[in-house]
Amino acid sequence: MASFPKVKSVALRTISTPLILSAVLVVLALVTVAYGSRPFNQTMIDIFVRVILVTGLYIFVGNSGVLSFGHIGFTCMGAYAAAWLTMPPMMKELSFPGLPDWLKALQLPYGPGAVLAGIFAGVFALIFGRILMRLSGIAASIATFAMLAMINTIYANWESVTSATNSVVGIPIVRTIWPYLIGAIAAVFIAWAHAISRHGLALRAARDEPTAALASGIDIPRVRLVAFTLSGAVVGLGGALMAHSIGVVTPDTFYLGLTFITLSMLVVGGIGTLTGAVMGVVLLSLLIQGLRWLERGVPVGESTFALPGGLQEILLGVVMIVILARRPSGLFAREFVWPARLGAGRRNSSAATRNVPAGDA
Repeated sequence: MASFPKVKSVALRTISTPLILSAVLVVLALVTVAYGSRPFNQTMIDIFVRVILVTGLYIFVGNSGVLSFGHIGFTCMGAYAAAWLTMPPMMKELSFPGLPDWLKALQLPYGPGAVLAGIFAGVFALIFGRILMRLSGIAASIATFAMLAMINTIYANWESVTSATNSVVGIPIVRTIWPYLIGAIAAVFIAWAHAISRHGLALRAARDEPTAALASGIDIPRVRLVAFTLSGAVVGLGGALMAHSIGVVTPDTFYLGLTFITLSMLVVGGIGTLTGAVMGVVLLSLLIQGLRWLERGVPVGESTFALPGGLQEILLGVVMIVILARRPSGLFAREFVWPARLGAGRRNSSAATRNVPAGDA
């Protein structure tokens, strides 16, 4: 019984990371609802969508150490699957004449549609992963980029099913912030659950000591495949919610630009921690929004101060270089956890009130 408080303390410190991160996201949502304008509400929706995407990236990249350039391809799949499942049948007849009749007649609410879109992306992540997860290092990274290029090419040319490069309109737009908050929190807890699972522990062991992991009997391609499939499903969910946040999708939306901004947020925040994945999105998104605000112009007395056009990207690049030069492991190399002394302090306080020595308590 003497070890029970220690076991309980370890469990509390493990669950504290997603709880703290979820609390941060909830506070952002409440502040937005209470004080934010409609444009700021959309900005916060974009942040929550990016949290889903970057957290999905972390599930694979952060735990495996293999840099993936292809996950935004699954985001594209999720976005178009959401369009197929939730658009009105008449709009689908015009935009996607090549869809099966049963799918053109189907119209689901955005919630079930987003979940099914995530599962759809996860299935294809499983199919691609069966081949790609046998590769390692730079070969695996290049292969994921080839996968992204292949997905983009298919969606940009399959006119009867994806409307090719034309903008797909008519996707139901969801303006309220709560579904995106729920999706972001769900992604955080999925990432945490995978990280503490047997597969997550084995994957990190293979990342840190691949030779020792093989000698211990860890099937490295298999544990990588589990993470790749799960992360594909999560970013697919993010793609579906992204489609509902803007109401329009094109293949180019889910290509190089989104790939590099999400990878940048993960690397700057801290590629090896869930905290880094979430807080990297929040901090860089707020920085980007602040630079956009300065580009539009800020009244200063009787004049207006505005950054020159295009300077936003330059300043953002400089900030990222400075951060990585000073902190190569990212801003958050360690997870957010409850203070280590919290549990001990409570036990000591309880023992003192009963006049019982803390060691006997």
